[in-house]
Amino acid sequence: MALERTAVNPWPWSTELGYNQGEVVTGDTRTLYCSGQTAMSGEGKPQHPGDMAAQLALSLDNLEAVLGEAGMSLANLVRLNVYTTDADRLFEHYGVLASRLGAAGVAPTTTMLGVTRLAIPDLLVELEGTAVA
Repeated sequence: MALERTAVNPWPWSTELGYNQGEVVTGDTRTLYCSGQTAMSGEGKPQHPGDMAAQLALSLDNLEAVLGEAGMSLANLVRLNVYTTDADRLFEHYGVLASRLGAAGVAPTTTMLGVTRLAIPDLLVELEGTAVA
């Protein structure tokens, strides 16, 4: 049986912002639970201090790398949690995330949370995803 995703949206406003309120996934599936991905280099060093746009892009690159290692892509995301130390600054650069998700043809269920800090003080954003294939 092929994977089938069905969007659940009692209201249209969330799809206009690039995400679904819920998704029903049926069929033979494999699920990947990704740890939070941040703006870390391949050597485990934080990158782009103070630059929200660059950190968001690298966090997304790192999430894609984990997905790719599992034979998946952004198109497989069904859940995305976004943690940030500055929600206002994140919204200024949210197009970086929305455009890449849109290009992948996906609108995963999403929660964004403002937090006091992340594990490493220079980090501004962390992306945690669940993917199904």
